[in-house]
Amino acid sequence: MTIRTLSSRDVYRNQWMTVREDSIQRQDGSTGIYGVVLKPDFSIVIPHEQGEFYLVEQYRYPVQGRYLEFPMGSWETQADASPETVAAGELKEETGLVAGRMTYLGHLFIAYGYSNQGMHVFLAEELTPGPQTLAPEESDLVCKKVPIPEFEALVQGGHIKDSATLSAYCLLRMQRRIPGL
Repeated sequence: MTIRTLSSRDVYRNQWMTVREDSIQRQDGSTGIYGVVLKPDFSIVIPHEQGEFYLVEQYRYPVQGRYLEFPMGSWETQADASPETVAAGELKEETGLVAGRMTYLGHLFIAYGYSNQGMHVFLAEELTPGPQTLAPEESDLVCKKVPIPEFEALVQGGHIKDSATLSAYCLLRMQRRIPGL
């Protein structure tokens, strides 16, 4: 290990996250501090049907803008829920879709330079439509069906900027789960 924790203290906490400040000692013996954001893992779902993805668009307060992304979320009040259960729940909540088949693609970290949060990536197929059940924080969320070539054009045009969405898509492409992708 190249960094040793000397002490830790929580400097902020709410129901979604904790910010911790650690006093550390580096491999060379020098000391410093390290800020760590602790957040639960979340699930991200790639809803795919006949060469098209379902995306959601909502206002993201920290960046003061609306962007397209794959459905995703975590259940802070049900921390023991399995990643697949969370994925299915978020898919239904945000899009109204129910997947007949969910394929686990893998686990990735969001920004391990400052946070422990990771994401579980799922491909959702054999989709059945239904009503959305949006949370109050998602009242402005809209669902859009986008052909894969348009998805890639939206990424290149700067309309899809979410790193979780882009890394999930990269994982999907690398695993070649969709013919022709």
